Amino acid sequence: MSHSVVTGGAGFIGSAIVRALLAEGEPRVTVIDNLLSGKESNLDEVRDRVDLHVVDIRNYDAVAPLVKGAARVFHLAAIPSVPKSILDPIPSHDVNINGTFEVLRACADGKVGRVVYAASSSAYGDTEVLPKTEAMTPNPLSPYAAQKLMGEYYASVFTSCFGLETVALRYFNVYGPRQDPTSPYSGVISIFMKCLLEKSSPTLYGDGNQTRDFTYVEDVAELCLKASRAPGVSGRMCNAGNGNRYTLNEVWETLQRIEGVSIAANYGPPRAGDVRDSQADTTAAVALLGHAPRFSLEEGLRRTLAWYRG
Repeated sequence: MSHSVVTGGAGFIGSAIVRALLAEGEPRVTVIDNLLSGKESNLDEVRDRVDLHVVDIRNYDAVAPLVKGAARVFHLAAIPSVPKSILDPIPSHDVNINGTFEVLRACADGKVGRVVYAASSSAYGDTEVLPKTEAMTPNPLSPYAAQKLMGEYYASVFTSCFGLETVALRYFNVYGPRQDPTSPYSGVISIFMKCLLEKSSPTLYGDGNQTRDFTYVEDVAELCLKASRAPGVSGRMCNAGNGNRYTLNEVWETLQRIEGVSIAANYGPPRAGDVRDSQADTTAAVALLGHAPRFSLEEGLRRTLAWYRG
């Protein structure tokens, strides 16, 4: 086993994992991405050390030779949007469930060392108790949440039935450089950045007091690498968050203070499928994987804003 593979490696989080692997000492990284939402430009500064294959993860015959014999595969390729999965659930079902099955099948057949699967905290739904722990019963509120939960189950089944080592990480709200702000389905912080630089008002859905565990992308990438090599965790699922929570109003206020401006937000009706409050219990990730987030919200926002400005 000699190489590492990142599906969705031209995407926002995937490209961060690629850069983290190279910084850790990997000579080259294999990327699988159909470039539907990923961008080759996300890999510009490391392109000479990346083998990019424009492949759809639903195509087993194309994926299988690329993952064969890999030491570790990071599976991030997905259609990652709650609103889009409600508006048009068929494509996200096909990619997020059938595509994940094909990746896992290819990894099992190809004797891959370990698969790290990008799961989602949306699987929890709304819970009366915070923070959210891995022992809670899932309660997905959208097709996307159900699809990502099924991917977790499939990863666990491939471990128990086919001997493929897997670890699932439930991402909370990841933000940072290279997150695309141009889509209506983009992450809220990327939209905030665009509005801040344009001096325009963002639209918050609901009252803006919904809370999220915002996690800087480099902390998530570092945790993914730790999950790929931690002993005795095959078949496990852990939260991948910071353990904090902030309202959307607080984040917008912080950005205004950083930039030295005053721009009132607009408010719209709540969106279907959105979770009201989210916060990760990181006890398991710390104990099992050595999770140690380095970036506070303000530091992450400052770094992200500097990238968008540049």
